[in-house]
Amino acid sequence: MASAPQGRSPDRSHPGDRDTSPYVELDRSAWAALGAATEQPLAADEVEQVRGLGDELDLAEVEEVYLPLSRLLSLYVESAGELHRAQESFLERDQPPRTPFVIGVAGSVAVGKSTTARLLQQMLAHWPEHPSVALVTTDGFLYPNAELERRGILHRKGFPESYDRKALLRFVVDIKSGKDEVTAPSYSHLFYDVQPDVPVVVKSPDIVVIEGLNVLQPARAREDGRMGLAVSDFFDFSVYVDAATADIRRWYVERFLRLRGTAFRDSTSYFRKYADLSEDEAFAEAGRIWDTINGPNLAQNIAPTRARANLVLRKAGDHSVSWVRLRKI
Repeated sequence: MASAPQGRSPDRSHPGDRDTSPYVELDRSAWAALGAATEQPLAADEVEQVRGLGDELDLAEVEEVYLPLSRLLSLYVESAGELHRAQESFLERDQPPRTPFVIGVAGSVAVGKSTTARLLQQMLAHWPEHPSVALVTTDGFLYPNAELERRGILHRKGFPESYDRKALLRFVVDIKSGKDEVTAPSYSHLFYDVQPDVPVVVKSPDIVVIEGLNVLQPARAREDGRMGLAVSDFFDFSVYVDAATADIRRWYVERFLRLRGTAFRDSTSYFRKYADLSEDEAFAEAGRIWDTINGPNLAQNIAPTRARANLVLRKAGDHSVSWVRLRKI
């Protein structure tokens, strides 16, 4: 099992300690047992389609980790619907449609959060109570490369200041306002830039999954001293995908080396310059990028938001989830 995150390690040998914690911590076997009576909705080929490069994801992982999570989230969605009906009755209003249930998925580069988000989208859509599930990544809300260069922060792409946070906040506010149709810009990892002319259109879904590095960032103080709003203020549930930093760094380097022989070979790829590096050169370059960009971003901005999540999935060195931490309600 991977080491625990910074702070108190999960000690499951003292039930009294757990009872005084605001979290419920379950090891993999205890968590998996919660989904034993739930039917697995995905076939092996569907799991293969959502798996990201470098992720070790199989049917066993889906059944033991993500099946219980999808069931829990479905219960949250159902409860939100009941609360909506109760509130509208209290307000003595006609029952307008409930706004979409929004789930945030956060975590480091290379930790597997994109796979988690895609998997949740697929699994939640199999529940008959909420068949329409949209997935939006915050990459589309990065400033275009030209703007990042103008600001002198292209090398800090992925840091909070590299995002158009106002546009992202407006998008989430529009979702939670119940607008029939909302659009978001898309992002090309091949071109390493936003694609404003290829929008992601979200039409009245039951659930929206929003995935990104910094989606759990707290609100910032405005120039006048007042606190603004944060994207996470509009989340109904949030998931943080966690692992030991050394493991995430290794996964990043391994992924970089695999891309050197695949996507980097594309003549239109922004990263074509890395395709002809020797293995030793590529290993060194990947380590440099991690140590100067992704590692500091994780330490300074991403990891500190872990405690803001409703649920933490902690991965071991082989990418499998070893334990789960759920905030009590």
